[in-house]
Amino acid sequence: MIIEIKNEDQKERITRSILDQLPDWFGIQEAIDEYAIDSRQYPFWIASENEKTVGFISLKETSPYTCEIYVIGVLPDYHGRKIGTQLFEAFKSYAKEKNYSFIQVKTVKQGIYSYYDKTNQFYQHLGFKELEAFPKLWDEKNVCQIYIQSI
Repeated sequence: MIIEIKNEDQKERITRSILDQLPDWFGIQEAIDEYAIDSRQYPFWIASENEKTVGFISLKETSPYTCEIYVIGVLPDYHGRKIGTQLFEAFKSYAKEKNYSFIQVKTVKQGIYSYYDKTNQFYQHLGFKELEAFPKLWDEKNVCQIYIQSI
């Protein structure tokens, strides 16, 4: 079940809880703190199964025409069960409703870490296309790949 969450404290708590359980992707505490605090202000959806929150996604506006998957996380035991896809569909529906033209997402470029290769494949499966890679946006060990999708 996908549910939109409006309560800011709940958004922050959920973000921290799930990202803490994804150390391969979110292993830097400062980054988790930033995602958790920033998510308070953004549209936010959770995936719930048997009254347990198993994933979330938040939307950040980057221009009047473009929104971004600010952060998405699904608990490891729930990977491969289409929960990320369901979260993205709620996100995309909202983006269409708000008349955005494009969706973007940033991740680590394919070929650097195997777990990020799965992330890249997930975004490609959702219909995202490579826009550009930025070798120094984050750092040289974490080349930033931007994907885009028109709505």
